[in-house]
Amino acid sequence: MKFRVLLITAFAAIVTSGCGQKASSASTAAAPAGPREIEITAGDTMKYSINSIEAKPGEEIKVILTNNGTQPLEVMGHNWVLLKAGTDVAAFDAAALSSKDTGYIPAALKDQIIAHIDLLGPRKSGEVTFKAPDAPGDYPFLCTFPAHYQVGMKGFLTVK
Repeated sequence: MKFRVLLITAFAAIVTSGCGQKASSASTAAAPAGPREIEITAGDTMKYSINSIEAKPGEEIKVILTNNGTQPLEVMGHNWVLLKAGTDVAAFDAAALSSKDTGYIPAALKDQIIAHIDLLGPRKSGEVTFKAPDAPGDYPFLCTFPAHYQVGMKGFLTVK
């Protein structure tokens, strides 16, 4: 028992000595937290595991999308596209149909995108880090692979 007390006392002396000065509170402060992570899965059933995300204005968010399906990319690829509030989502999705060469992201409408994760094949993951918009509101997200939006691969990031 005496050895344990002596060891603890010696350790405390080392920690607080720092060349004769006590350790500053700044050096003991925790490192700043990183972005809040949101994990979403999608598979062969053409559904996101999450269709609603809440965020604070300006909050840093990291979305990680995992395609846990088994079908090939050409048959059942998935992406995640976050659009600006007020975007005509159906029109964006319709334009995406003819954008196979750009991963179903319509080049003419890129200015409507806040953040996106590229098309993923089976057992692949992708991620994107972004700051939530400052303006409160609902920001739609969707999978732009053909027909996925129509069957329900969509949701909202709600900033409040």
